[in-house]
Amino acid sequence: MRSSWFNKLSIIIGPRPPVNWLFLWLMSLLVLIVVLGSSSSNIVDPAPHIPVSLIYTNYRRVKEQAAVDYLELRSVAQGVSRQREFDLCGKERENFVPCYNVSASLLAGFKDGEEFDRHCELLVEAERCLVRPPKEYKIPLQWPTARDVIWSGNVKITKNQFLSSGSMTKRLMLLEENQIAFHSEDGLIYDGMKDYSRQLAEMIGLGSDYELPQAGVHTILDVNCGFGSFAAHLAPLKIMTVCIAPYEATGSQVQLALERGLPAVIGNFIARQLPYPSLSYDMVHCAQCGIIWYEKDGMFLIEVDRVLKPGGYFVLTSPTSRSQGSSSQMKRRNMLMPMEQLTQKLCWTPLAQQDETFIWQKTADVNCYESRKKHAIPLCKEDDDAQSYYRPLQPCISGTSSKRWIAIQNRSSGYELSSAELKMNGKYCVQPEDFFEDLQFWRSALKNYWSLLTPLIFSDHPKRPGDEDPLPPFNMMRNVMDMSTKYGGLNTALLEENKSVWVMNVVPATASNSLPFILDRGFAGVMHDWCEPFPTYPRTYDMLHANGLLSHLTSERCSLVNLFLEMDRILRPEGWVILSDNMGDIEMARTLAAQVRWEARVIDLKNGSDQRLLVCQKPFLKK
Repeated sequence: MRSSWFNKLSIIIGPRPPVNWLFLWLMSLLVLIVVLGSSSSNIVDPAPHIPVSLIYTNYRRVKEQAAVDYLELRSVAQGVSRQREFDLCGKERENFVPCYNVSASLLAGFKDGEEFDRHCELLVEAERCLVRPPKEYKIPLQWPTARDVIWSGNVKITKNQFLSSGSMTKRLMLLEENQIAFHSEDGLIYDGMKDYSRQLAEMIGLGSDYELPQAGVHTILDVNCGFGSFAAHLAPLKIMTVCIAPYEATGSQVQLALERGLPAVIGNFIARQLPYPSLSYDMVHCAQCGIIWYEKDGMFLIEVDRVLKPGGYFVLTSPTSRSQGSSSQMKRRNMLMPMEQLTQKLCWTPLAQQDETFIWQKTADVNCYESRKKHAIPLCKEDDDAQSYYRPLQPCISGTSSKRWIAIQNRSSGYELSSAELKMNGKYCVQPEDFFEDLQFWRSALKNYWSLLTPLIFSDHPKRPGDEDPLPPFNMMRNVMDMSTKYGGLNTALLEENKSVWVMNVVPATASNSLPFILDRGFAGVMHDWCEPFPTYPRTYDMLHANGLLSHLTSERCSLVNLFLEMDRILRPEGWVILSDNMGDIEMARTLAAQVRWEARVIDLKNGSDQRLLVCQKPFLKK
């Protein structure tokens, strides 16, 4: 752990706020909590079979805990007592992911697979502690090395699980002592990922996979992605491929993908919509993903249609790809018949078939739905751009009335959007002046961040006489999360500076919904309620950034203590946190940072405003 690097910064320790101010602030907050107590939350749509008493108990517990947290923080700010640091959790929580508890879900009445889904409303307050890394944990290798080699001790997969995972996986990975090596020419699909990707491009009518962006394919949702080989292959082509897979206690696809520096999030097709708006992705990819798409009256495939943009592609490589004989033909026939019926009702066109790979294209003609036969899947009546957060799956076709209905082949390439596209994001349309002003702000902010981090990272590597100040390597961090993004400005600034990172742009569920705009730019993004844990595994992000999130959450029924514990859970050891907010909230955040054992300092931007930065680094707490 470094101890002297923060001395290189210009640090301003602000004066302690007056006691009367803190008292008035606390009383205002408590009054607000009481006033809001009778209103129902618009963030989560709980399943109807959850006992009302259970929801009320958890709801009341959260409110009470938030009040206790603020009382404790107030006493600390007044200097009455010093909060002790949180203890380390036990070994059993090294890979702990909250909101996934099969036993609790079954007791609450969930069944038919829903017991494996995410249920934060059932989350029971556990002992507050810091999730520690496994004994064999090592700091991940830098990108792009980490794309091909990871430390086996960093992920929860054993040698026996690896050896029993099947012949395809054995060709995909090579286990060497304490490392897992991913072959660049793996054998997940037939002759390797390179050949498979080229095959998909040719089936679409392209010469090679390098031409996929020319066909409008900039973003891909890879369902049950295995170990992220498809995303790893497409990363150099500047195609944003996001893995989405269910929570797994061992051998997790999402954990492995993130460890490799590839975008991934926990999610599944069971009962609720994915945390994306309609018309989000150019392609949805399913290679032996194990989902029977025509089950539940085609609800899963309707959800694929919801997140697929007009003119987008659905790629399906069936699980019968290695079977031979009549049984294989029978399985394929049994799969294709209901799929053909469903895709016709969805106005999808069968584009190509080769071996066991099928590609359908979603219509770009919104009038197609009017010409279908009777008893077709109805069109949704609600506002397609309305905020949704884990809503139940809908048995209707979404997006047809959206202003964002435009074929992927007619969209702008890259992350720069035209003025017309800025204004087409429904009721959340973006004014060009606001967008460019926001972009200029983040260009300047990123330069400030980098100048602050440079001496910290290189503090133990002093420059030689006559050398210029060293610059951080472009790959010093890979997985970045912007916890309260607006237009994806930080993401844009990082790309313009050629930083080899990807950003998970998180739009708070209670903020204005700018997620459609962010996804249209080709960025990774998700909607999330920060009163709840984030759906990822521990130690999966190199840097967390939030601008104004603390002040936004002070009016919510959230525990800031839980927020910081959650940030610590998903942050890698020696990872960074940058928080920007007003001076009062930053001072409170500094107290919490000390409790989770981060090295933290407050930085005055010296621009005459009340804004402050809190720059933190998580230490590597070894046993």
